[in-house]
Amino acid sequence: MGRRLSGRDMETMVGDFMVRIEEATLDIEDGSASTKTGGRPNGYIRGNVSASGEITLDIANFNLLVEAAKKSGSFQELEPFDIVMNGETTSERLKVEAFECLVKVSSLVNASANGEEKLTVKLPYEVTGKDFVRINGVPYAPESDIENLL
Repeated sequence: MGRRLSGRDMETMVGDFMVRIEEATLDIEDGSASTKTGGRPNGYIRGNVSASGEITLDIANFNLLVEAAKKSGSFQELEPFDIVMNGETTSERLKVEAFECLVKVSSLVNASANGEEKLTVKLPYEVTGKDFVRINGVPYAPESDIENLL
């Protein structure tokens, strides 16, 4: 099988910046559900979808985002941007694209007095783009759902 894919193999683009992440998550909520007739399952409906996650960056990588916020005027004025996480080994590949992510800052300072860990910043985000999420190039939600969106 060869070497397996791990978090160490992941490269992450946050907007126009290649960053080295400490941790990253992306969670999809899918409201699809079974329907019932007379109390019994009878097919299903496709539900609403949403996605959110969190990226943890060290200070050197966080400062790239600080520069982008400075150019925008403030962190709240940062336009949503795409987050792309890509990893590949000789036997496995994973590319996750989250479109137009609205990023916020939380846990701005997480310092331990014993100094055993480097400072990190957590950036929760929500996916706001109509293209939503793609996994290895495959859209999570049907593209026909967005054909008439402005």
